[in-house]
Amino acid sequence: MFGLLPFWADKKLARSTYNARSETASVKRSFREAWKKAQHCIIPAVAIYEPDWRTGKAIPTRISRADGRLLGIAGLWEERKTAAGDRELSFSMLTVNADDHALMRNFHRPGHEKRMVVVLPQALYQDWLTAPAEISSEFMTQYPADRLVAYPQL
Repeated sequence: MFGLLPFWADKKLARSTYNARSETASVKRSFREAWKKAQHCIIPAVAIYEPDWRTGKAIPTRISRADGRLLGIAGLWEERKTAAGDRELSFSMLTVNADDHALMRNFHRPGHEKRMVVVLPQALYQDWLTAPAEISSEFMTQYPADRLVAYPQL
């Protein structure tokens, strides 16, 4: 399920846990257990979509890797049992501030903080998946702007 769901949460919470702010994931109730247990995952994506407000209205924009390879987005996961006893997995994408990112600072409403998902370099995939919680924050970096491309979806 897209949207991390701790064992105590109602499914409606998933709509507000698609993204986890890396700066607060270790203390925010929804994410802290997954962070503490280093329940790291990688979410593969061809692209992400963000609204570009530079014209004064939201223009959906497709953002992908410049080399055409999949984005490997750092995430957290949870497992819980449903009322029927089935196993249910959920996940959230980790984000970082992007106010100073050459590309990602162009997205979201003017005056709002700019955020971006944490795209992991492929060479760090295994390191992320096996990293203990104590060093999780070391992976929370901006992906280089020159390795991303953005196209308006008009």
